[in-house]
Amino acid sequence: MPATIFPVKVSENGRYFVDQEGSPVFWLGTTQWELFRKHSLEDARTILERSAAHGFAFAQVMLLGVGDGTQANVHGDEPWAGADPLTPNEAYYKNVDAVLRLARENDVIISFTLYHQCWRDIITEENARGFARWLSQRYKDVPNIVWSMTPEAKPEFSPVLRELAAGLREGDGGAHLITFKPDPAPYSSSFLHEEPWLDFNVMQTWASVDLIYPFVTHDYNLKPVKPVLMGEGAYEDGSEYGFDVTPLWVRRQAYYSFLAGAHHTYGHNDSWRVLPMWKQALDAPGAVQMGVLRTIFEAREEWWYLVPDQTILAIGGITEGRVLDLAARHKDGKWLMVYLADRASFSIDLSKLSGADRATAFWIDPRTGGQTPIRDFPARGVQEFMTPEGWEDALLIVEPAGE
Repeated sequence: MPATIFPVKVSENGRYFVDQEGSPVFWLGTTQWELFRKHSLEDARTILERSAAHGFAFAQVMLLGVGDGTQANVHGDEPWAGADPLTPNEAYYKNVDAVLRLARENDVIISFTLYHQCWRDIITEENARGFARWLSQRYKDVPNIVWSMTPEAKPEFSPVLRELAAGLREGDGGAHLITFKPDPAPYSSSFLHEEPWLDFNVMQTWASVDLIYPFVTHDYNLKPVKPVLMGEGAYEDGSEYGFDVTPLWVRRQAYYSFLAGAHHTYGHNDSWRVLPMWKQALDAPGAVQMGVLRTIFEAREEWWYLVPDQTILAIGGITEGRVLDLAARHKDGKWLMVYLADRASFSIDLSKLSGADRATAFWIDPRTGGQTPIRDFPARGVQEFMTPEGWEDALLIVEPAGE
């Protein structure tokens, strides 16, 4: 997969991310919240190398790890002197420096969470700007960073978020994007969408798989247009969601995000909790299949011009509930894509495919990326399909024949 040329910016149409040369960047993220705190540098290297190998271009990391914000890192270095963000401990940040270098070596962008609502007694409205300014000055020349914050989705957090954003802008001059992912949450757009410093919207659906499509669709249709990221769903092999988070559910969440017009972040329960099997979790089936997903999307001509369009399905997509059928297309109709989360018989409207007399279609198995061709047919009217026998889910691609 192509290397990322940093830094990441927002595209002119506000829908996706680009590098410094203007080339589209595919946001496929992974959650490694404890990367700065609970892992040695050698383990961090392993995490970043394996993540990159599976196609993850972004890793979501908390500066202070999961907890109250006062705990030492694996080397015994605390983040502050006297729990004061304005008196940082240099040893703690030298380790952060080293992890960021490892990430850059592996073409991984760190979505850097500098604030969590659990740290509200430490990082306050009074010291937030100074702390954020110091942090962003330190890392203003580190290209592989996106700034993030994690408040609750309540207006009472607006003042501290604004102070943090102001400090970040003062420190790095706008060199890095800024966002936030509420926790617990609906979405960042719920109360601060129009803030000029908020470069893109992020949401957390956790166990509520049924909320991915309506949440993403809500944010996709907002003005001004900003990229949308489904930043945290149900973690693979997690046990607290009321259902087994199998690789199938990992795939469903991701395809729901992308076909609704968003970007997506994956996570594994053992990784974010740093459980004994965390290293094996780096190569979990769901993680591998996220790399398959990225390859599938990047193989589409101008994948970044994806437009959600449920009218491709002749009787409309299934957009409510947990098991969905969703469709999308290139903005100019160069290809059509339909994701079926379960066995399905359906029809598509070929008028959505532009500039072709005949169409060709093929199935892609989301588990493996393997393709099964379908015969060519006239690119007009309505065409019926049925998902392949024995597949858990399926992706249908329709393109002009002979191209």
